[in-house]
Amino acid sequence: ALLFSAGAAWADYFDGHEAVKRGDYATALRAWLPLAEQGDAKAQYNLGFMYANGWGVTENDTEAVKWYHKAAEQGYAEAQASLGFMFDNGEGVPVNDAQAVKWYRKAAEQGHADAQNNLGVMYATGEGVPVNNVKAYMWWSLAKAEGYENVTTYLDIIKKQMTPANISRAQALASDMWEKINN
Repeated sequence: ALLFSAGAAWADYFDGHEAVKRGDYATALRAWLPLAEQGDAKAQYNLGFMYANGWGVTENDTEAVKWYHKAAEQGYAEAQASLGFMFDNGEGVPVNDAQAVKWYRKAAEQGHADAQNNLGVMYATGEGVPVNNVKAYMWWSLAKAEGYENVTTYLDIIKKQMTPANISRAQALASDMWEKINN
């Protein structure tokens, strides 16, 4: 019975995914809502995304935060990054840089390139954390290694503000984190 239940849940999730690709958000909502209510992190994230963007539902950032938070608490990196973004930008919650850093870090430590980029920005600007160019460089280096090319300009700018020793330290930290993420 458990195997059948998992297969049925996968089918429902897939049906929702296919419905979104067709632009049929009502069907996606019907497929994902029961899964989300049962604790499925991907379905919870998808509901959050639907509410954040008004896909098949009235746009509601507070509801998006609720679903993102449920998925983020289960360790779902995409939800953690999205929740960080919501706190960073005050969407559905008051701006809270410390919470943004917390959620970006959780996603970044799983290899989420957008979260790594955003965490680099937080360290470079001192939002939610003290300014730390070494950590900014480290997170941006990781984001670049994950394929996030937009950070190249940031790396070029911050490198001019750093000593060679600081750059070496940042590269060593990035290497250590890369190993942690990929092992």
